[in-house]
Amino acid sequence: MNVKYLWVILGFVSFFGANSQEINGSVQVSARQIEGTDRDAFKDLQESLFEFVNNTIWTSYAFKAEERLECTILLTLSERVSSDQYKGKLNLVLRRPVYKTNYNTTMFNYIDTDVEFKYSEGEPLSFAENTFSSNLTSLIAYYIYVFLGIDGDSFAKYGGTPYFEKAQQVVQDAQNASDPGWKAFENMKNRYWLTENLLNPQYRPIRESIYEYHRLGLDVMYNNVESGRTSIAESLKLLQQANRSKPGSFLLRLYVDSKRDEIIKVFGEGSPTTKTEVVNIMKEIDPSNGDKYSVILKSQ
Repeated sequence: MNVKYLWVILGFVSFFGANSQEINGSVQVSARQIEGTDRDAFKDLQESLFEFVNNTIWTSYAFKAEERLECTILLTLSERVSSDQYKGKLNLVLRRPVYKTNYNTTMFNYIDTDVEFKYSEGEPLSFAENTFSSNLTSLIAYYIYVFLGIDGDSFAKYGGTPYFEKAQQVVQDAQNASDPGWKAFENMKNRYWLTENLLNPQYRPIRESIYEYHRLGLDVMYNNVESGRTSIAESLKLLQQANRSKPGSFLLRLYVDSKRDEIIKVFGEGSPTTKTEVVNIMKEIDPSNGDKYSVILKSQ
């Protein structure tokens, strides 16, 4: 196999050298809504989460420093139920560098509102596969695996499957927990259904679109803008295909939400025919934001 192609398949991951951290994450904890509490506890939680996210070895591959995934995790605490029990939400953003540019494209932007966990100041955070011992670490591990999977899909078709399977295992391990967000019957837009969609063959066109959009689209625009734009337009047809097959998927909604503004920007230029085609596709799969795409037709 061509060495260059092998690097693409692995998402520019090197097999050489010792394991290194895969994540370059910004981690913040906000507890402004909680009054009359020792703020040092929240500072300690933030520092512990930062270490957990950035210093845990999540894969068997060795990532170079410039290959580490860029992500933002904001934990907003809304209620202190007891001395060691909290409720809140997680804001999660994953970004990916575009080849030979200084531009980072957003691939995942989501707020998980089903966040409840226990944590005592000074408590070490750790995670073991196939074990549910802490809802907090299981939550973070779940989304790290989702991040790794989406990133992997953007470099190779279905390249993220091993990580989505790990995320699904976290879901399965949490089925006997009382914490919300892990079970199918709770609602159709939670962690259970996100991994279900990611591994469901019916939604493979969405994952194929992720690859075509990034690897065949954005990554080639430094050298050939029109070729990259054409590939991105083709990738949107795969989203249309998935939507027609099974409308309203959780995965499709999350992906479109992360890409809407960028799509409008990318097709601010280009041929009138392509612009019209893209606008029609996006209005079909994202009708509640249809007016936003009309801007594409007005741009020169």
